[in-house]
Amino acid sequence: MRPLIDRIAAPLLGCILMFGSGAAWALEDRVVVMTSYPDELVQRYEQAFERANPGTDLQIVWKPSRDAAAELAKPDQGGVDVYWTPSLGSFPRMRDAGAFRPLAVDRAVLPGVVDGQVVSDRQGFFEAFEVAGYGLIVNPAALERDKLTQPATWRDLATTRWKGRLALPIAGQVGFSGALYDILLQAEDWEAGWALLGEAAADAMLVGSGGQVSESVVTGEADVAVTVDFFARSAIANGHPVALVYPPRTAFLPAQVAITRAAPHPDAARAFVDFVLSAPGQTLLFHPDIRRYPVRPDVYAQAPAGTVNPFRRAGAEPYAYDMEKGLGRHGLIAALFDSLIAERQDRLKTLWGAIHDAESALAAKPDPDRATLAAKARALAGFVPVAGADADRLAPSFQDRRSNRNPEERTALQAAWSARIDAVQAEALDLARRALPAP
Repeated sequence: MRPLIDRIAAPLLGCILMFGSGAAWALEDRVVVMTSYPDELVQRYEQAFERANPGTDLQIVWKPSRDAAAELAKPDQGGVDVYWTPSLGSFPRMRDAGAFRPLAVDRAVLPGVVDGQVVSDRQGFFEAFEVAGYGLIVNPAALERDKLTQPATWRDLATTRWKGRLALPIAGQVGFSGALYDILLQAEDWEAGWALLGEAAADAMLVGSGGQVSESVVTGEADVAVTVDFFARSAIANGHPVALVYPPRTAFLPAQVAITRAAPHPDAARAFVDFVLSAPGQTLLFHPDIRRYPVRPDVYAQAPAGTVNPFRRAGAEPYAYDMEKGLGRHGLIAALFDSLIAERQDRLKTLWGAIHDAESALAAKPDPDRATLAAKARALAGFVPVAGADADRLAPSFQDRRSNRNPEERTALQAAWSARIDAVQAEALDLARRALPAP
């Protein structure tokens, strides 16, 4: 592979660099990289980059995505050359604000697509650096002890009676939950997906911290949790008796890298992007202290034994998850999760408990009339007050729940949701109870 730096269009980035076999080429004496990556990853890349580029000092500015956006909105962009971070939504917003310079990459080695999902910018202003998958962390021994079947699909979350042994993150409180739930909702379809989540949540415990979702399985509080994979992979690497399950229809979503529009050290910035996307830079993701998935298919030949290759995933189904569509729906999903699940979990337990009791009784002693009542109860119990066709239209009002954008509209909508949810769930409970056999 020719280095990325040799393939970036010189007119676009305002500089022409000379390359040759064994030829020395000059870089600026520093490159300033803004990130929110943890130290164990950053330090290894810093050391490897500086070894590969002697005389160029890599200076790290650590900022969470909200603070990074404010810094890169300044006229000089805070003197930052490269933005490199696992913050899924910030890159499209910053691109649209004109924060980045365009890149050009060789799609023969960096396809920008993983498992059918586009992970790099279609407009060419940022590039995927690594991906994380979304799925289930399970404790096989605990499942066997509790006589529970190990789930393999999203649908299995609703078909098993977990008795509190399933952990679900509270959308809006756990950073990865918006992406995870949107992946499920796109995979299962909007209305069916919300019905699945409601039925699963009725038998689950809700967790408000990202790390604690997976930790609940590690510590034995739960047998299964939905999670982003690096929590599970870390637990496995540390010897905990847990396993990671990717449903056939899931997604691998990226962390990304971009060069800032006002980069004061453009040559060194391109060298850094070149390095993290090169074969050596991508292979470094396999290090035991990092354990992330590269975006270059060619480096998986060097992967440690047991590493899942998201480009060749066994049992995967065709599923082109729409990442940019999903990014705009996270706030709406969080608001709906509050209204449908977090605020009404006790009611869900009662409702779905009655439905399950009726269905169990009907399985033992069929009755067409009662079966009709139970089916109607199930259909109503899955009610979501926003139809899939309306989700994208309403999503902008909930895009940033911390802002004051349209607060009256949000408040009015959520009040209307609550009234409709209560009415529909009351009707469903009445039908479910009528479907039960007479005492």
